[in-house]
Amino acid sequence: MTADPGLTLYDYWRSSAAWRVRIGLRLKGLDYTSLPVHLVRDGGEQHQPGYRQLNPAGLVPSLRHDGQVLTQSLAILEYLDEAFPETHRLLPADPAGRARVRALALAIAADTHPLHNLRVQQYLKGPGGMSEDAVAAYVRHWLETGFATLEALLAGDDRTGRCSHGDQPGLADCVLVPAVYAARRFGADLDACTGVLRIHQHCAHLPAFIAAQPDRQPDAPTA
Repeated sequence: MTADPGLTLYDYWRSSAAWRVRIGLRLKGLDYTSLPVHLVRDGGEQHQPGYRQLNPAGLVPSLRHDGQVLTQSLAILEYLDEAFPETHRLLPADPAGRARVRALALAIAADTHPLHNLRVQQYLKGPGGMSEDAVAAYVRHWLETGFATLEALLAGDDRTGRCSHGDQPGLADCVLVPAVYAARRFGADLDACTGVLRIHQHCAHLPAFIAAQPDRQPDAPTA
């Protein structure tokens, strides 16, 4: 890890979006301070006025650096690539490669994850009046739909390597690994997504991905 570059991550151990940023920080070898924001306790600490001033959306992650507060996981990852260009690059050098990696990441981060994240589930169970089983079925449907798209994008392109784009992990893999965890947690069927699972298997055993795992975070439950 580098000497402390003054990075503070507002984090939650099981947040897929925060997990993406943890992976990116670890891949780039950047030291950071973790400030957990519990998304469930006391109605969700992300809704408290102090955090809302920091991030008006009331979501994690947020990243503080050089007096600036950044939000949205993919924007944060791209910022890290631009602010620390001398370390492991998360995006390819060529414009077409960058566009492809962004598209792979957005297939999950924009088209899939927002349909089933915590606040959507809470609304469906509350004002939406849906049962636990109905919400779980809804979540599985959109996870399976999103992963089918990602699988097709990966399988149809010879730029896919051991990782989503080539053989070095990057921004798309920062999104893929937490998403597979979420899919398995909700019982989504990924058996047909052989390319996705192969990439996940490779990346999940790399040191940066291991260090970013939920159960290794300071706010993870101990029992």
